[in-house]
Amino acid sequence: MSSATESPATDSSATESQGDLPQAGAVPPIDSLESETPIAAEKIGAGASAEDARAVAEAARETAWEQPSFAKGLYLGSFDLSLIHPWPAAKADDVERGEAFMEQLTALCRTMSGRVIERDAKIPDEYLKALADLGVFGMKIPQEYGGLGLSLVYYGRALGLLGSVHPSLGALLSAHQSIGVPEPVKVFGTAEQKREYLPRCAAGAITAFLLTEPDVGSDPARMGSTAVPTDDGEAYILDGVKLWTTNGVIAELVVVMAVVPRHTGSDGTVHKGGITAFVVEMDSPGITVENRNAFMGLRGIENGVTRFHQVRVPAANRLGREGQGLKIALTTLNTGRLSLPALCVATGRWSLKIAREWSNARTQWGRPVGKHEAVGKKIAFIAATAFALDAVFELSAEMADAGQKDIRIEAALAKLWSTEISYRIADELVQIRGGRGFETADSLEARGERAVPAEQQLRDLRINRIFEGSSEIMKLLIAREAVDAHLAAAGALASADASLSDKARAAVGASGFYAKWLPKLVAGAGMDPRSYGEFGRLAKQLRFVERSSRRLARQTFYGMGRWQAGLEHKQAFLGRIVDIGAELFAMAACCSRAEMLLRTAPERGATAFELAEAYCEQARVRVDEYFDQLWRNTDDGDRDLSRKVLAGDYVWLEAGVLDQSEGTGPWIADASPQASVKEDLHRKYR
Repeated sequence: MSSATESPATDSSATESQGDLPQAGAVPPIDSLESETPIAAEKIGAGASAEDARAVAEAARETAWEQPSFAKGLYLGSFDLSLIHPWPAAKADDVERGEAFMEQLTALCRTMSGRVIERDAKIPDEYLKALADLGVFGMKIPQEYGGLGLSLVYYGRALGLLGSVHPSLGALLSAHQSIGVPEPVKVFGTAEQKREYLPRCAAGAITAFLLTEPDVGSDPARMGSTAVPTDDGEAYILDGVKLWTTNGVIAELVVVMAVVPRHTGSDGTVHKGGITAFVVEMDSPGITVENRNAFMGLRGIENGVTRFHQVRVPAANRLGREGQGLKIALTTLNTGRLSLPALCVATGRWSLKIAREWSNARTQWGRPVGKHEAVGKKIAFIAATAFALDAVFELSAEMADAGQKDIRIEAALAKLWSTEISYRIADELVQIRGGRGFETADSLEARGERAVPAEQQLRDLRINRIFEGSSEIMKLLIAREAVDAHLAAAGALASADASLSDKARAAVGASGFYAKWLPKLVAGAGMDPRSYGEFGRLAKQLRFVERSSRRLARQTFYGMGRWQAGLEHKQAFLGRIVDIGAELFAMAACCSRAEMLLRTAPERGATAFELAEAYCEQARVRVDEYFDQLWRNTDDGDRDLSRKVLAGDYVWLEAGVLDQSEGTGPWIADASPQASVKEDLHRKYR
């Protein structure tokens, strides 16, 4: 969470070129921006230090805030409702085209069977071809390149509909369009690259995004895959192993992240290299899909292990500059993360339907089970949260479509909150269904009952808390943005390596910032009972959000003052800070959406207000608990206990069981560069 380290002195002293070749005795020119290549390329790999990893992560961040952000304001005690209300209005043309497409997609989905996908652990080729014919693979691709050019709202609605048939369909399309080749090429590609790849992707060329490796997860500074430039500069030679390549088994094109070493061009220019993005044709010689991975859920996804051995990639296939790969990846994810919240909306809706119908049909002790309070509480949670899931996704997507707000924090919060709370919905549905919730749909049908795949939903949803950034990593990413203003104000105070004199000077500067900022957190609209009166019964909920936003900012300040540079290690504290902001964001989204529905769909207005109020009341309880846990917790004791566990102090507690996994293989597979000795499992569907 500290700022990026300085680049090596030999690099920072570089001068501009005075001609085609460097002058005698001059430092050769460097082509990469230092902010995007903060450490030497040769330091990236298994031996990367914590400082190196932090520098790489910091350099990939977008640091500029050129547009307002509602969620960022929440963490700073500035509740600006005007940024999300009135509800963003969609363009009439987007709505017309979106509705027409959804009608066609619904008809197609009715011909598909999720049971077939689950049984065969594969999406049938005929389904893929039908989706391609309808243009589904080009939903987000501009019309000028053969795509449908749908808005993010309708793209998300389409994903939710497909996911209700089988979540693997949603995962396939999300991996292809949200993080696969189309999005980074659309945003960062050259005119030639757009003409080359986007029409193919729209026509059905499935794509994938390859970043993760056996020893590389959320710490890309450990990346081992390399792309070495050829002597003539016309290509790169790619080597490495990529893990969990969703769609990789059937992809035609992939985006691969690899480390380009520092090198000198034929004109004498020094290229710093770094993590770089490439578009790679999957039928290139030297590529082997060595394994198709199997999981507890999402049984239809074609996810594999892909090895690259001496694969020649034309230089024209590089996306952006050398060293810009992670920035490309994170920028792509800013709105790409909204695909998971869209899929979670479908979960809430389906779960509510099943819970309602089952709880009316099943009778115990003379009453439908839903009328017993223990079950009724669960139904109320599912209903209120289903409304909130819809509000959070639709608001975030509408803002992204409008393009007038910076929604990087909103998208991250939507991903984090939606995936966590939708999994709880799935778990509660299994509990409501009882033994039938644990039973498979096939087994239920075999004995003559309705084939409700509640247990499958629980399995399928579990990965969402890991996909595209685990919940723990998402909290750290959001927390980094939430405390950014404090880090900027604190300066050297937030650096563990700063000298006492530097800290003293920083303290003077910080005092000026806080002298102006802290007084703003004392009072606000949330203390005026007349505030937000246009929201009627929901006004008190918005007043709570406003008061809590200021309280949240004060608590963050207290944490910064207490731990200073050590705050980055207080991950449990920061996680609660993020969770509070997520609930406040969801509450505000619910209120705004309910008011919008009252205006635009009066027949739903009253019930929308009821659902919004129910969610807000439930969320307030959680928010109060999070605030309480900020300072009343077992974090210190848990940290000490975990260290002792890792040190082996309690090995005796593990006795009396047999570990059947022992001897089956290493914890992390060998990813050393070498030719593959396995059968290539890559296949084409068209």
